[in-house]
Amino acid sequence: MTGVWRRLRRRPLGTLSLAWLLIVVLASLAAPLLAPSGPGTQDLSHVFSGPSSHHWLGTGVLGQDVLVRLLYGGRVTLVGVLVSDALYTGLGVLMGLAAGYLGGFVEKAVLRLAEIVYSVPLIVVLLVVLAIFPGNELVAMVGLGLIGSPGLARVVRAQARGLRGEPYVQAAKLAGMGRWAIMRRHILPHVLGTVIVQVSLFSAAAVLLETGLGFLGVGATGATWGGLVSEASQNIGTQSWLLVPSGFLIVSFVLALGLAGDALRDGTTERLGGQETPVPCRPGRLTFRSAPPPVAIVGPDDRSGALLSVRDLTVAFPRDGMETVVVTEVDLDVMPGEAVGIVGESGCGKTVTARAVLGLLQGGGRATAGTIVFEGSDLLQVGSAEIRRVRGGRIGWVSQEPLASLNPSFTVGSQIVEAVRAHRPLARRNDQDQVLDLLRRVHLPRPEDVAGLYPHQLSGGMAQRVAVAAALAGDPVLLIADEPTTSLDVTVQAGILDLFHELRETGMAIVLVTHDWGVLADLCQRAVVMYAGQVVERADTSDLLRRVRHPYTEALMAADPRLAAPKTFLAAIEGAVPPPADWPAGCRFQSRCRLARPDCTERPVPLLPVGPEHESRCRHVDLVGTVGAMSSPGGPTGPPATPPNVVAVGLPGTVRR
Repeated sequence: MTGVWRRLRRRPLGTLSLAWLLIVVLASLAAPLLAPSGPGTQDLSHVFSGPSSHHWLGTGVLGQDVLVRLLYGGRVTLVGVLVSDALYTGLGVLMGLAAGYLGGFVEKAVLRLAEIVYSVPLIVVLLVVLAIFPGNELVAMVGLGLIGSPGLARVVRAQARGLRGEPYVQAAKLAGMGRWAIMRRHILPHVLGTVIVQVSLFSAAAVLLETGLGFLGVGATGATWGGLVSEASQNIGTQSWLLVPSGFLIVSFVLALGLAGDALRDGTTERLGGQETPVPCRPGRLTFRSAPPPVAIVGPDDRSGALLSVRDLTVAFPRDGMETVVVTEVDLDVMPGEAVGIVGESGCGKTVTARAVLGLLQGGGRATAGTIVFEGSDLLQVGSAEIRRVRGGRIGWVSQEPLASLNPSFTVGSQIVEAVRAHRPLARRNDQDQVLDLLRRVHLPRPEDVAGLYPHQLSGGMAQRVAVAAALAGDPVLLIADEPTTSLDVTVQAGILDLFHELRETGMAIVLVTHDWGVLADLCQRAVVMYAGQVVERADTSDLLRRVRHPYTEALMAADPRLAAPKTFLAAIEGAVPPPADWPAGCRFQSRCRLARPDCTERPVPLLPVGPEHESRCRHVDLVGTVGAMSSPGGPTGPPATPPNVVAVGLPGTVRR
């Protein structure tokens, strides 16, 4: 709040508007103290007089003091506006957030309600209300708030609908937060600026409507701003000054509401785009309170004790009224303490598979077949409460876009506190200690300073470490990392990989989604290669790197620019991953494979064992590694790339022959 006021001071017009509103409100509230005689006191010796020492703003038809009547009339207007604003804001924001974030039936109901309300003339409704409740202006203002709220709901709904797909909202889901908590903490702050402007405009309209009812004589009885305008208009020829005080007050108050709304909007949203110097991050070592348990890595024939076991997973997304399958029959096992890498080009289904584990498929996607067994429970069969317990609790998630996964409206510390409270029911006084401990665990120096920073003040490496800290808040046993080093330079990448190594040494299992063979070789014991929604090869990482058994894996390795020799063609895989609607009936890699034969197009190719702990989806495994098996930019007549049948693991993030 201190920052908001500091930014407001840089907007003189907005500050003056807020000051004027405050003066009018306080003066109206203090009317009984400032004018104890009341608005009905008459001074017949000064009828229709102008400003004087006795009556600062003059008098009206019976010598009643104009200033006193304005003060008391402000109480009537402000109460009515406050009531209508409360209903307008409360109902409008609630309906808008629910419609935009939840969608479905709730969204349709809110939109239909708004259409019905818009079709009814507002003034007619209010006049009917006042006909039923004569002189009860408060009831009319209640009706105004109720009728106006669907309009605000539509505006909020539009923004909330766009925000529900933001990475930081998905990160909140992964942290195990409930729907209403996400709407309150991550959606509402980003629609707050729009709400402030809409409320200020509605308040201005409510003031004008209230004074209009008073002008027509159907509103509240006694001293009102509208009543003063009506009296001035009837006696404009006798005393034209009478219109000045009431007219100036109404016009200035309405203008101040609009200007103040704009200033408050700017003051609350300006921090989202700030630029400040990030705190430097220096590498450190991670210390744990207990010794890491031993990690046993086993092969596919002995994986009954898997922490995560995915079987025959098929995922589909709605498209043109039909479901389109994007991932088919994926099998995946992750043992306690094991690191498994899923590698492949973009569009191969790596991230979809990882998200399916946590039930966070966007765009209406769903698992149509298979099982996802985690710690003995099928996550496709459990309820939403159990899924929220698993997300961010037993399974952590690290995004490839750490800055986007952090809400720019809140500090780093407050966002990690959310994750801590969602899974660790600790006393509030211990929250800060937990946050600092998590920041220390991911090697961030000066954790007290980092906890108070906003996301835009972090460097890329710091943001990724903060994302890891948030993922560790629930003390997970499995960490899923979706290309966590893609946007980082080599030095920072090495630090993040060191962090993952140390986490794995504590017994934590890791699923790494990547397209970088060096990262996979550095961290993972087992590798799963995916292409066009299928697993095409699966093996122990060291065995896979030494003895490739699928042409796609071979081509993918050869396309690594770090393997290119000077003055030679850079190997590349011709063509692109086919979209799900264009998957061929046989081998899905056939159109890009130089080993393709007629039998590759006849029927689907099964995933079969080709060696100890090694499986491949290819009918011509015996030809993999022969000259001409690779793709190159030179085409069939260009120089063939040499297949990397012998690969050694080098420094983090590198692969060399």
